[in-house]
Amino acid sequence: MDALLEKLKSELDFQITRIDISQKDPALLHSIGGLVPIIQVGPYRLTDPINEVQIRVAVGAARDRQVQMQKIGQQEWEDKVQRGRTVTQADYFSLWLSKNYIHVFNLLIFLYVGLPFLAPVLMKNGYERAASLIYRFYSFTCHQLPFRSWFLFGQQAYYPRELSGISGVITYEQAIGIENLFEARNFNGNPVVGYKVALCQRDVAIYLAMLGFGVVFALRGRRINGIPWYLWVILGLFPIGIDGTSQLFGLVPNMPAWLPLRESTPFIRTVTGALFGLMTVWYLYPLIEQTMEDTYNLITRKIERASQNPAPESGEPR
Repeated sequence: MDALLEKLKSELDFQITRIDISQKDPALLHSIGGLVPIIQVGPYRLTDPINEVQIRVAVGAARDRQVQMQKIGQQEWEDKVQRGRTVTQADYFSLWLSKNYIHVFNLLIFLYVGLPFLAPVLMKNGYERAASLIYRFYSFTCHQLPFRSWFLFGQQAYYPRELSGISGVITYEQAIGIENLFEARNFNGNPVVGYKVALCQRDVAIYLAMLGFGVVFALRGRRINGIPWYLWVILGLFPIGIDGTSQLFGLVPNMPAWLPLRESTPFIRTVTGALFGLMTVWYLYPLIEQTMEDTYNLITRKIERASQNPAPESGEPR
């Protein structure tokens, strides 16, 4: 292949950038290792077996494409070429992110689901002002209703409404009994019942499931096949949608007696939330991985091209 390219180089007037993928990140070797040798001519990719005619056609097509783009604007084209030969700090950051995005995601989710558990710890130890900041922040993303939240350092881990029909536990009405929903949201606990986690039971399950899958995804080298969208809808969206919407009327006071009212349970909220979180990242992460692989490949080629074929000095032909 090298001999063939060198033969055509002077005739067709192109530059050659060689990339040994075995010396790069394992993700690059995994994504295109089975296709080597590969020739990339502009947007056109040739894979083995490659012959002289294919190379000539690809170079001609790339050159025609260049001519058409130059017609749009000579200066714009020159700027585009210059950007393609200049490696910026943004390129290096994109390269780093394409290799480490899953660790970034896992860290952000860990912090997001971990801080709500810090709030009751702070309350228990007398740091109410610091805890209130956490409760206030998460109040924008979660309803924080105490009868649908976990409690720490109290008599029970949860205080369900009587409507949920759970026996053998102290109910919300017995332990807290605040009827106004807006006032209930602001109840963070006390030394008897314990202190509320700043995220509801369902949200805790969602983000813990996302974090769990993210850790496994990272440990597996980001090599887990995605699921089709309809499985995400059936197993992830439908259960949480049915469980969540079916209990809405239970929050409205003075509803007619003939209307069936329902209140979910911590177990069902946890299961449906975990299913939603798991199915969501199982669907999205493999798609993101493909995008990040493409980004890694693109920037790697750009860096190699810049190092092997540096940009010409001002006034030199491109």
